[in-house]
Amino acid sequence: MTGARTLLGRRPARYGPPPGHRGFALPAYAADGYDDPGAPALLRRIASVGGNWIQLNPTWYQTTWRSADVRPTPATPADGGLARMVYLAHRQGLKVLLKPHLDLDDESDRAAIRPDRPDDWFAAYTELVCYYARLAAWCGADAYAVGTELAGTSGDGERWRAVVGRARAAYPGPLLYAANYDEYEDVAFWDALDLAGVDAYWPLSDAPGGDVRRLVRAWRPVRDRLERFAAGTGKPVLFTEAGCTSVHGAATAPYSWTVSTTPDPGEQAAYYEALLRAFTGRPWWAGVHWWVWQQLPGTAARFRSLDYSVHGKEAEDVVARWWAPSAPRHRDEGDRREARQT
Repeated sequence: MTGARTLLGRRPARYGPPPGHRGFALPAYAADGYDDPGAPALLRRIASVGGNWIQLNPTWYQTTWRSADVRPTPATPADGGLARMVYLAHRQGLKVLLKPHLDLDDESDRAAIRPDRPDDWFAAYTELVCYYARLAAWCGADAYAVGTELAGTSGDGERWRAVVGRARAAYPGPLLYAANYDEYEDVAFWDALDLAGVDAYWPLSDAPGGDVRRLVRAWRPVRDRLERFAAGTGKPVLFTEAGCTSVHGAATAPYSWTVSTTPDPGEQAAYYEALLRAFTGRPWWAGVHWWVWQQLPGTAARFRSLDYSVHGKEAEDVVARWWAPSAPRHRDEGDRREARQT
C-alpha cells in the first residue's frame, strides 16, 4: 500500500453522492494482472465510448464451502497494480468501484459458501473487507463493495452489519453489496448500505436469438419488481454486473460461460441494447457495470470470440450510441480480427 501515496500524491477528497454509473469491469486473476502495459489505452477507450466508471476485482480464496481459511493466493492481483489502475483511471476522468471477490479453490459457485463455523468465517472475511477498504481509502477509490454473491451468508444481518461497520471505519466513501439476481430480495442488511448492488444475470429467453423488442419485453417484469424493491429499501439499485457472452443463445443463460460454442456477437449486442432501453432514465436505477470490458492482462483473456468482453465487438458500438452518441464508432477491422482469433 505504500506505493499508492507515491502514485496519487495526496489523499482523496471527501465523497459526495455517486453519479450515474456507466461502467465496465476489468477483472484480473494474476498477481501482475493490473500491471498490463495496455491498460492506459483500454481506459482511454472506455472513456471514449462514454464510460465514467471502471470496476476492479481482486480475489481471495477459500478451500471449501464449509471452511474459514479466507486468504490471498498467487492469483490475487498485487496492491501496487490496483493502486496504479486507480491512478490511471482518474487521469482519464473515470471513477473506480473496488469490488473484491471471494472464490473457492475449485472454482465452484461462491453462493454455496456456508461455513461450519460462522464466527470464524466472518472474522476471516472481515479481514478481507478491511484490507481492501483501507486500500480503497488510500488509493482514492470512489465506491467500495463489501461482498459479492455470498448468498449462503447474506441472510445473517447481524454479522453482516458488523462487517459493514468495520468497512465504514476504514473507508469514507459509498458502500454497497453485490447480490446475485436470485439473492437480492433475501439480503438482510441493505439498511446498512448506500446502494443496493445486483448482478443482473436474469435469463431473458427460452430460445436463442437477438430480437431486441422481445428482450425488452422480458426485462419489464424484472424492472417492475426491482422498482418495488428500490421503493421498499429506499436504496438506488446499481447493476454491479450485467452482460452475457457473445454466443448463440447467450440471452437464455447470461450467467453461463458454456451455453454455446457458436459465436454470435449480434445476440450479445441485442442483449446490451435491450437492457439500456429497459432501464435508462429510471430514477431509482443507478446504472450498470458491464461484465466485462476485458480481462487483464490481455494475454490471459479467454477466447474473445466467445467470452463476455465487448472490446471490439458489436456491443461496444451499442454502448457508444447510448453513452457517447457524438463519438465516432470504435470497432475497426483490426479489432474484429483480434476478437475472432482470440
